[in-house]
Amino acid sequence: MSSSERFDCHYCKDSLLGKKYIMKEDTQYCTKCYENLFANCCESCSLPIGCNCKDLSYKDRHWHEQCFKCAKCGRSLVEKAFAAKEDLLLCTECYANDYSSKCFTCKKTVMPGSRKMEYKGNSWHETCFLCNRCQQPIGTKSFIPKDAGYFCVPCFEKQFAYQCCACKKAITTGGVTYQEKPWHRECFLCISCRKQLSGQRFTSRENYPYCLECFSNLYAKKCVGCTKPITSLAGAKYVSFEERQWHSECFTCMQCSVSLVGRGFLTQRDNIVCTDCGREK
Repeated sequence: MSSSERFDCHYCKDSLLGKKYIMKEDTQYCTKCYENLFANCCESCSLPIGCNCKDLSYKDRHWHEQCFKCAKCGRSLVEKAFAAKEDLLLCTECYANDYSSKCFTCKKTVMPGSRKMEYKGNSWHETCFLCNRCQQPIGTKSFIPKDAGYFCVPCFEKQFAYQCCACKKAITTGGVTYQEKPWHRECFLCISCRKQLSGQRFTSRENYPYCLECFSNLYAKKCVGCTKPITSLAGAKYVSFEERQWHSECFTCMQCSVSLVGRGFLTQRDNIVCTDCGREK
């Protein structure tokens, strides 16, 4: 730079030759102007944070290094963990004492940043939330509450769950009881077609469960008229005569088809007819 060229502060125009200066967006400023124009104000002391000071920031707020302290105990938070509460910065110890939850088991504070378990308004250290049976930490695994305790699924099944009489595995939810034995819903099946019976009407023969359709096809008497099964379980009414059965709606005169339910009738070999048709013969 020649002696004829000037190097001045962009704002106050004082010469910067031989002086400390600061560049901002390719423009030079003396330290005084830079601090007046651009320096952040400290949240604690409200003074500008000068060029020779560290500017510590958190969520668009700024502090001198010596002003960055816990709002309660006054200890420095520089390079230490801290927590914010209603615009106040607190060291982890002060925050924990005033605001953190207490472990339901050991009654000690659950420190900010540490892993914790929460269930129905209570909190635990991760290492304090244990299965009542095996005493191992449950962590993020599934668990089942029982009385005043908590159990991991394997321990609950061993100690409390019924065993399905079909697959021999534990029944943890729902289930069906048949002949005083527990079954999974998906294991309680028709012995013939293997259709699931839970929530369906069914019957049994020799202690085996059957859906109505299979039972009718296998064991129900057949209607002489339509040859379909007759089962009272399905709500059907029927007429019986000389070891033969008819659905009520099928018990009709062989010749004129009039219903014979509640009326007199005659037999002609294997056929039944109304009295009027019988007399015509």
